[in-house]
Amino acid sequence: MKDSRPAEDGAVIRRRRICTVCGGRFTTFERVQLRDLSVIKKSGRKVAFDRDKLMRSVEVALRKRQVDPERVERAVSGIVRQLESSGEPEVSSDEIGRLVMDALKGIDDIAYIRFASVYRNFREAKDFHNVIDEITAGDVACDPVEDD
Repeated sequence: MKDSRPAEDGAVIRRRRICTVCGGRFTTFERVQLRDLSVIKKSGRKVAFDRDKLMRSVEVALRKRQVDPERVERAVSGIVRQLESSGEPEVSSDEIGRLVMDALKGIDDIAYIRFASVYRNFREAKDFHNVIDEITAGDVACDPVEDD
């Protein structure tokens, strides 16, 4: 017996199943994969793109932050869709990092800083200050200005 329905705006098929051996119920999620992607690492080595690794990286940055898991799932799905729809069979790890940074910037400033510290390979405290200044400058630019 199966019960199927779309999830995540149609990007995923959620299936409720029953095991024919033990009778236990379980859920599977099937994702549409537009194409196989390869990631070109900084060393030049190529590896297969791994959505789960991307999700783990985002979750590590968000650890102990109060962020809705659905929001995280949507962000990761959005990154994957951008990569798959680019038309390129290969993507650099730098490009993936940039997309994650963009997504985290809109989700949580602390997670953004955490991820940036690894992605940009921070070596000194001033590197943290620079990123905080970036965030602060972005906030100021979005504040409405009153005309006199």
